[in-house]
Amino acid sequence: MCRAAPPGADSGQRSKEETGVTSTAGTLRVEAAVRRNPYTYMLTDGELTTLLADLGRRRAESILRNHTAPEGKAPRGPYPRPAMGFVVLDPTAEAGTAPADAVLGAITVGDEARRFLPKAAAKAAAHRRLGGDNGTPVHTDPHLLGTGAFRYGHSAEVRGLIVAASSQTTDQDLYEASRLAAELVEELGARHRAYEWSQGETDWLTGTGEVPDVYAEMVSWFPGPAA
Repeated sequence: MCRAAPPGADSGQRSKEETGVTSTAGTLRVEAAVRRNPYTYMLTDGELTTLLADLGRRRAESILRNHTAPEGKAPRGPYPRPAMGFVVLDPTAEAGTAPADAVLGAITVGDEARRFLPKAAAKAAAHRRLGGDNGTPVHTDPHLLGTGAFRYGHSAEVRGLIVAASSQTTDQDLYEASRLAAELVEELGARHRAYEWSQGETDWLTGTGEVPDVYAEMVSWFPGPAA
């Protein structure tokens, strides 16, 4: 059973409210929270948080299986810990968005996972800044790091969606991050297609059919009446 806090009063890209869901997978606790919801046209903050929690439980099952696997059975070796932290970035965020404001949400798996979130965040931020996984530059291009950089990488990007994970070995972190990213992309796509069929032919993903203010303002200087 999931336990969800009420979603924030303000949502969308302006939202700074956090919504939490706590559940369990096997013996591992799963917690998900949304920082920024760019999909309010089809998902409330609570629905997006529940989606992250559902995907977090899948990762919890994988983590538990790989942590408890007999010697030689886990494909990428046994996982050192029954805990992981995941950070998901908003693929719709503008290029100039500050790292903290580009976070869509985060997931923790296991009781000791919270302490790994800053490391996952550092991987995700570096991936976004560099345009690729930080796992190579930390070894070959230290001039790209700078003071305060994290000395590990291996985050994942699937069709523009960046997810970083931390707690296990670099290969194991990359695998779990890649699965979360791929599954989130597919789930968002499925919900978008359902939304399309519920709305029919529309120009804007707003639910109202009106031109968003940001685009109207871009051409408000042009003479003549607005379209």
